[in-house]
Amino acid sequence: MEAFTNFLDKSFLDNTGQQWLISLALFLFFIFLRGPLAHIFVSLLHKASKKTKNTLDDAIITAIEPPIRLVFVLIGLYAMLAFLKLPSDIDTFNAHFFHSMFAFCLFWALYRIIGIFANFVSEQQGKIANRFSADLALFFIKGVKLVIIVMGFVVVVQEWGYNFTGFLASLGLGGLAFALAAKDTAANLFGSLVIFSDKPFDVGDWIQTPDVEGTIENIGIRSTRIRTFAKALVAVPNATLANSPITNWSRMTLRRIKMTVGLTYNTNSTQMENILNQIRQMLKDDPDINNKTILINFTDFQDSALGIFCYFFTNTTNWQEYLMVRERMNLNIMKIVEDNKASFAFPSQSVYIESMPDNVQTGQALS
Repeated sequence: MEAFTNFLDKSFLDNTGQQWLISLALFLFFIFLRGPLAHIFVSLLHKASKKTKNTLDDAIITAIEPPIRLVFVLIGLYAMLAFLKLPSDIDTFNAHFFHSMFAFCLFWALYRIIGIFANFVSEQQGKIANRFSADLALFFIKGVKLVIIVMGFVVVVQEWGYNFTGFLASLGLGGLAFALAAKDTAANLFGSLVIFSDKPFDVGDWIQTPDVEGTIENIGIRSTRIRTFAKALVAVPNATLANSPITNWSRMTLRRIKMTVGLTYNTNSTQMENILNQIRQMLKDDPDINNKTILINFTDFQDSALGIFCYFFTNTTNWQEYLMVRERMNLNIMKIVEDNKASFAFPSQSVYIESMPDNVQTGQALS
C-alpha cells in the first residue's frame, strides 16, 4: 500500500500516477463498453425506424454500427488525454488526430450506407423490368463510393495542413499526359454511360452492327461482350458500340416474310385470280400470321414468270418458330397452286427461228 501510495503521488510527464490511472480507467471504460453503448444507440435508432414500412433504413442503421463503435473508442481516448496535462505541441497533434479520425468515421459510415444501396439494387435487379436501370444505378453507386473516398482523403490531408490544391496544381502537366494516355479509357467510359442511358439492348439480345452480329453476353464499363453465331466471343469497346448503328433483332414485335412467287405464262387470268384469293384467305385464317398487313398481289410480267408479290408478318419473333411458320406457308402456297392446275416458273428462255425468204437464201448462196 505504501508503494502504491508513492506511485500515486509520483509525477510522470507532469502528471501524477493517480491522474494516469484515472485517465487509463476512462479509456478502458469506453473500450469495454463500446459494444453495449453502440448497441444501445443503434437500438434507439432501430426503434425509431420501426415507424416506417421499408427495411432499407434498418439496413442503414446496422451498417453504421462499426463506425459508431470506433467513435466510442475515440471518445474514450479523447477523455483520457483531456484529463492529462500535456504539452501544447502534443495537444495540437491530438487535435489534428481526433479531427482526422472523426472525419474518417463520418466518411466510413457514408461509404457503408452507399454499400447498402448497392446491395439493395443488386437484390432487386431480377425484379426490375429493364436491367439497364439497375446496371446504371450500380454504376453511379460505384462512382459515389469513389467520390466519398476522395473527399475523405482530401479532408484528412487538409486537416494536417497540407495544401491539396497546390499539390493538384503541381500535377497539372502529369495529369495532362495521363489524360492523353487514358483518352480511350475515358471514351469507353462515356460510351458505357450512353449505352446505359439509351438502353439500345440488354443481356441476351440479338444485335447487329456494321462490324459484328450476335448475342449480348455481358455489358461492362469498358467493353461489351458479344457471342457470334459461330460461337466466338467478341469484346467490342463501348465507345465504338455507342457510335455505331445498332439493329436489335430481339426487339422485333413481328417477323417479316417477303418473297415473289413466279407462275408460268400458261396460267390464265381465272387461275391467277383464284390463286390470289385463296392465298389471302389462307393467311387470314392462320393464327400464326398477323392480319394487319397481308399483301398478296399479281405485280409483274417477268421475263420467264408471272410474279405474285407476297408480303406479310408472323406473330412469333422466335427464329426457330418463324422458320417453321414460313415452311408451312410455302407448302400451303404450293398446294394452292397445284390445286388450281398451275405451275411454278423457273428461269428459261425461248428461241424462235423464222425461215428465210427464198431470194435471200439464193442471194446468200450466190455470194
